[in-house]
Amino acid sequence: MTDELRKELKLKAIDVREGILTATHGAKAGHPGGSLSAADVFTYLYNVEMNIDPKDPKKEDRDRFVLSKGHNAPGLYAALAHRGFFPVEDLPTFRHIDSYLQGHPNMNLVPGVDMSTGSLGQGLSVACGMAKGAKFLGKSFRTYALMGDGEIEEGQIWEAAMFAAHYKLDNLCAIVDLNGLQIDGPTAVVMNSAPVDEKFKAFGFEVITVNGGDFDDLEKAFDFFHKNIGSGKPTAILMKTLKGQGVSYMEGQVGWHGKAPNDAEYEQGINELEAARKAIEEV
Repeated sequence: MTDELRKELKLKAIDVREGILTATHGAKAGHPGGSLSAADVFTYLYNVEMNIDPKDPKKEDRDRFVLSKGHNAPGLYAALAHRGFFPVEDLPTFRHIDSYLQGHPNMNLVPGVDMSTGSLGQGLSVACGMAKGAKFLGKSFRTYALMGDGEIEEGQIWEAAMFAAHYKLDNLCAIVDLNGLQIDGPTAVVMNSAPVDEKFKAFGFEVITVNGGDFDDLEKAFDFFHKNIGSGKPTAILMKTLKGQGVSYMEGQVGWHGKAPNDAEYEQGINELEAARKAIEEV
């Protein structure tokens, strides 16, 4: 990755994180913690990795993305808005009764959303269907699904994993946000799913574990996926992340799983992100 691209992505990730704070603050509700831990992968997917076109959100050969942990809609919306799918100015309407930006993604309302999600555990199954459909129709598009590490406690995830391997869906990329926290506490305490890498390997996936907050690592992870296409094996990217990453008072705090910042907290978070932006720009 060039220094120029790395810097550009870091700045875009600041935009996404500010969008997450703006959306949840405007709603006085939402899920900032897990949205922030996934902000970098949202940034990489929508600015580097995926074949998409904001001017033609439904183009037939586009890559598909399924946000299986649908409560992280603020992160997805921020990435879509800053990529040009809809106005950034609409982010503060998140969760408002008359807004198209509802608390979970709605494919019938939001440009760029490929699947309506919200019930945890179901997204990987849908992504498998998309990938299987591409194989059946002889299409070259790729399918990506982002899950939470609390979400993979759901049994349907592993049924889908078995399906993906059985049908040799090497055009499928399963991404797991390993931030270590879920709504009730640490994942290791609530329902320990470790070792996640060995589980996906046992289900027939090619697996890579990376730092989900490092763009060079994300580039390496998706290059790994590209090399596996044609192998007959699906790919799992396991991202080690920090819940609430980029906003000091949210980092590593389970209480920020599903709580919006108040006015003072919003101002502090935006000020921290603007300071981070300035530091990046000055390098």
